[in-house]
This record gives sequence, structure tokens and C-alpha cells, in this order.
Amino acid sequence: MTTQEMKVSTARIGVLIGKSGSTKRDIEEKTGITLWIDSEEGVVTIEGEDPIAVMTAISVVQAINRGFSPERAFRLLEDEDMMLDIIDLADLSDTARQLERLRGRIIGKAGTSRAQIENMTSTEISVHGKTVAIIGLPEQAETARKAVEMLIQGVPHENVYGYLDRKKKEAKQSMLEYYS
Repeated sequence: MTTQEMKVSTARIGVLIGKSGSTKRDIEEKTGITLWIDSEEGVVTIEGEDPIAVMTAISVVQAINRGFSPERAFRLLEDEDMMLDIIDLADLSDTARQLERLRGRIIGKAGTSRAQIENMTSTEISVHGKTVAIIGLPEQAETARKAVEMLIQGVPHENVYGYLDRKKKEAKQSMLEYYS
């Protein structure tokens, strides 16, 4: 039996449990693990026979904790190669204003920047609190992480989109070469 304990923001516990426990039940059914949720303390205990299922459930719980909706977090269950990558912005900003500016650069006006990165990398991105979380296949998540890091470093948005465009073309090219 593998047991893992983790902290979840009390603000996200409701989302993790879901309406009448539906999200909790979905996670348990899809991974074959048991979730124990202490909503007072914000402690989630994940228990299961299969260590890989426990690790997968941990990723899903972390994704929900990092601001993803359960539907988006469940992408981690669709493919065993799907991964969750978390970028911590806390170390990169000294003030609350600076953190807001970074978050704003990543999200863009009305979410356009985040949507553009998601579309060009086939990833899901959540900017929540002091973190940016990315769900995707390793190569896509790495490209999305690089784009987010470029925005954090102050690279102009159009240059970041140019980089994403190049990466997308490279991926398409290697796919064509692979199948020809």
C-alpha cells in the first residue's frame, strides 16, 4: 500500500471535492486510489496499491490545487506521458506589484497571451497565486515553459510568439520526416 500526504489550499478544497463529492469520486474511480480529504487542515491523503496510480492522482490533485478546473486536470489521466510542470514566481518577484506584472505578462490582455501559448503548444496553462502550472506532453510542456520564462524575462510578446511558431514548425517537420 502506497500512502502519500499533501497540503492543498483550503480555497481549492471545494473544487477538489466537487459537487456532492463528484470530483473526488472521479479521481478515485479513474486512478483506483482512495482520497482522504481533511478540509479543515487542507491535508489530502492519497492511498493505493499501485504506486504509479498514486503518483498520477498526486499530479491531478496538485493541478487542481494550482488553479486548473477538474476537467483540465483530468488531461493528466488521458495519457501516461502527460505531465504537470510548475513554475514558481515567488523567487522572481520581490513585491506584490512585480508579481502582478509578471502574471499580467503571462496571461495577457483578456487571457490572449496564455491562450496563444496553449494553442501553439497543445498544453493547458493555469496562472494561480504565485505559480504558473502547465499540463502537457513533455516536449510541449517544455516549449510552453520556455515561452513563459521568456515572458518573465521581459522578452516582447511577438518574439515569444515567433519562437512558438518556429517550435511548432520544427515539430511538424520532424513528424513529417518520421512518417516519410
